[in-house]
Amino acid sequence: MFTDADAAALYDQLNPWDATRYPSDAFFNGLVMDADAVLDVGCGTGSMLHQARHFGHRGRLVGLDPDLAALDRARRRTDIEWVAGAAADASWDREFDLATMAGNAFQCFVSDGELSASLAAIRRALRDGGRFAFDTRNPQVREWEEWKPSNASEVVDGSGRTLHVSHQVESVVDDVVTLTETTSAHDGTVLRVDRASLRFLDVSELGAFLHKAGFEIEAQYGGWQHETVSDVSRSIVTIARGA
Repeated sequence: MFTDADAAALYDQLNPWDATRYPSDAFFNGLVMDADAVLDVGCGTGSMLHQARHFGHRGRLVGLDPDLAALDRARRRTDIEWVAGAAADASWDREFDLATMAGNAFQCFVSDGELSASLAAIRRALRDGGRFAFDTRNPQVREWEEWKPSNASEVVDGSGRTLHVSHQVESVVDDVVTLTETTSAHDGTVLRVDRASLRFLDVSELGAFLHKAGFEIEAQYGGWQHETVSDVSRSIVTIARGA
């Protein structure tokens, strides 16, 4: 048996958050620590906000996510606000200095309608001049071509089980990649299969959606050390400001 709670715990093992070790985490942590009120959209298990509070952030921290199992894990800290829901349905009005979406969560906005509604809600949640920071995978690198069973990860979970996590691309239609993630036991027994679709937008497409939602791009990088975006940049890191 492999429950939603098991999946949330496994996610933390496969994606540890540590701003003292990982440049991507340090990048977001610096922005969070400088902001008085932060909304983390797609907060998942809450690791980013947990660490910000651990490092001494004294302002308002709010995590939003539709995954109830992930939020249950996030709620291990009670000094942070945790809200279940989708970004498009958020109703905050000019309450935050910073909104974040780390770990390529932005790519989960697949349709034009969902993306536009989500960006509009995030813009409403920000005070005038508030910033929205997020990262996406650069479509020119075609990272999805690496998502195949031969590149499976192996991890030992909290109960001592050795698990294999593999990915398989089902389809690539225009800029949307649909894939499955399979978690298996050491003997090959399939414990869980999750399916997801991710949208890959290039720099110009990102800019168009942001502008329509009332944002101006303040900065855009091809990496966590402020590198210029290029054809070989694996990430597009964007900081947008409410216009």
